[in-house]
Amino acid sequence: MNPYFEQMILSASPIELVRLMYQRAIACVADARDHLKAGRIRERTQAIKRAYAILAELLISLDAEIAPELAANLRRLYCYMQQRLIDANFLQQDGPLEETGRLLSNLADAWMAVPPESNGGRVSNVAYEDETAPCLTVSA
Repeated sequence: MNPYFEQMILSASPIELVRLMYQRAIACVADARDHLKAGRIRERTQAIKRAYAILAELLISLDAEIAPELAANLRRLYCYMQQRLIDANFLQQDGPLEETGRLLSNLADAWMAVPPESNGGRVSNVAYEDETAPCLTVSA
């Protein structure tokens, strides 16, 4: 890993880490779209897997104690985007990638408005009595 990037991650606040994760997920989706257009199947699949993994990390970072409704909405959205990534990979279509990239960009924009130390730096671990299982059991 790039030492500069590694130091940036180690010194980042939780909010900054979420922002970095969104930026990386957006970049992975853009890479997947480029690889799809160029017919690079392996590279497309790897980029989609990286975006999927980032969404999984964002999913487990949710904390329903802080904002239950927001956490539930984000959980549904993250699960939806994971499914769209699987669809894009399986169907080899750009539409699901474009949609996921747009959704991630909108969320990233919203996170830019969050003060770095809001809620004591905590980010919204979803623990629902009826929804404790991961949203998807298959990986991209």
